This record gives sequence, structure tokens and C-alpha cells, in this order.
Amino acid sequence: MHPILAQLRRLLLYLLGWIPLAGMLTYLLAVPGGLSWLEAATVSLILCLLYAFVCLAAWYPCQATPLERSSLPRFLATHIAAALVASAIWLLAARILGRMLTGLEEFRGVDVRLSKDFPLLFGTGVLLYLLAVGFHYVLLAVEASREAEARVMQASVLAREAELRALKAQVNPHFLFNSLNSISALTASDPSKAREMCILLGDFLRRTLGLGEKPSIPFEEEISLVHAFLAVEKIRYGARLRMEEAIDPEALTAQVPPLLLQPLVENAVGHGIANLVEGGWIRLSAECRDGDISIVVENLFDPEAPPRRRNGVGLANVRQRLEARYAGRASFGTNIEGQCFRVAIRLPAETKERSS
Repeated sequence: MHPILAQLRRLLLYLLGWIPLAGMLTYLLAVPGGLSWLEAATVSLILCLLYAFVCLAAWYPCQATPLERSSLPRFLATHIAAALVASAIWLLAARILGRMLTGLEEFRGVDVRLSKDFPLLFGTGVLLYLLAVGFHYVLLAVEASREAEARVMQASVLAREAELRALKAQVNPHFLFNSLNSISALTASDPSKAREMCILLGDFLRRTLGLGEKPSIPFEEEISLVHAFLAVEKIRYGARLRMEEAIDPEALTAQVPPLLLQPLVENAVGHGIANLVEGGWIRLSAECRDGDISIVVENLFDPEAPPRRRNGVGLANVRQRLEARYAGRASFGTNIEGQCFRVAIRLPAETKERSS
């Protein structure tokens, strides 16, 4: 469909643009021509309104002869022929309008006087149509620019979604690799714990099935996944691993990316609790404020312990997922105070309707 006819606002603006052209035609018919100002204004307004719709047809020859792919002879032949046909239609409309108006007392004989201006009208019609051709080429360029921008935006969204899926897919394999190593070690020292760990690990993996297709889940469900993860880890660390929570009830319904906390808690266990002979605590707090949800994960650690090598993604995964999903609307930071390592996250507190 023609882009101007697709929206009433565009059509009204287009027709308003013809008012100055009608004024110029009025002057030409009244001063050089032989019409009175009333006759010239009436004829010009009616003819310009009609010709405004005739010139909309220029959209189709412009589409058929794009500037970048059409030869000059074809370009000129197409639009000159269309201009002559359009102007001939306009001239015929002027002849019919003159005959209709001459029946009125105020316009008696206007058809004869108007016929003397037919050459002027024909030439003006050709120029106005060619002006419409230029306008439609500009319109085509704008439409092409919008389509290109939409394609770039769509490609950006698809790339971001692919990145999110890739980053999310790294979480479970990383945890699974560590857990299988622990089970392997327990099979020799404590077979019963190895069996229990297998059961808990299977429960955790079962609960995470399908999360890869979900962009977000309630924060309450995310905490439940953390509890399932810690149940596996407690098989190894027992009383050495303690979890403390301070959760704002309002935060429980906020939507967050799935498996957002698990890498943070896993990092706290692997780099903190694992290096402490007497164990330590992991503290999880969350609150909603000013339309955002603030999440803090803290844990004790030994500053003098040698850094542990790991092949997973950990904190970098969380940082990249937040950047890919929220594009600057979320923050991620870490800091150390004495023996306390802190990870702070702030992201929009989206509801289920807004995040879907």
C-alpha cells in the first residue's frame, strides 16, 4: 500500500503541502491569465486537490525504476511519459470543471476564459508531477532506511539472544563437571555420600531442565535453585558450609535471568569455603528499591590462600549475561573488605508481564 495512504496523518500533511502550490497556481491564472481572483482561487483549489491524488501514482513508476538500478534512458522515458499522461488527465479535469462552473452565475463564461490557460495548465501539470517524482524518491529512500534500520535491530536482537543462550548453556556443564569430580572422589572415601550426592545432583539438573528457553524466572524460584545447588555442595562440606539469607519479600516476585545466582554461590564455595579449614558463611541479601532489585552475595575467604585454577566461567559469565540482556541497565561489581568478598548486582525489577 502507498505509505502516504496508509496513515491519515501522513495524507493530511501531504495535502497541506499542496496549499502553497494552489496559491501559486491562483496567481498564475489571475495575473498572467484572464480569470478573476475568485475564479482562479476556486479552480486552483479544486484542481490541486484532484492532482494531489493523481501525483500519488508516481510512487509506482518510482518503485519500478529505482535510481541505483535504472539506466538514464529508461528513467527519463518512464517519468516523462507518466508526466505527460498525468498532465493530460489534469487538463481534461480542468475542462470538465470549467463546464461545470460556468453554469453558476458567479462563474459565467469561465470555461472559455479557462481554455486560454490550457497551455499554462499543461506545463504546470508536468512540472508538478516531476516534483512529485522527486518527493517519492525521497520517500522511497526514507522507507529503505527504516527497513535497513529494522533489519539491523532484528539482527542485533537475534545476536543478543544467541549470546544469552550460549552463556546460559555454560552454567550447568561447569557445575556438572565439578560435581562429577566430587562424586568420583567420594566413591572411594564415602560411597553412601557419593550416592546421596548423585541423587541430589539429579534433582538439581531435573529442576533446571527447560530453563534455557526461559528469559527470566521469579526470584523466589531462583533462590530455590540455589538451595538445590547447596544441598549438593553440603554433601562435601557438611557443617563447614553455612548459608544466611536476608530477602525482601517484595523481591521474591521480581523476574531475574535463570541460574543467575548459582555461579555466584558456586564461586563463593570454591574460592571461599573450600579454603577455610573451619568453613564459613555465605550471605545472600536482596531488596527492591526505586524500581530495581539489588542482590548481594558475600562470603568469607582466606586472602592468603593461593588462587585456584578453574576452567569455567563464574563471575565473567554473570557479568556478560547481564550486559547482553539489559544493555547497560544493570550493574555488576565486586569488592573485598578484609576477609569478606562481596558481589553486588543491580537490575530492573521486572514483572512477569514486562519480561515476557
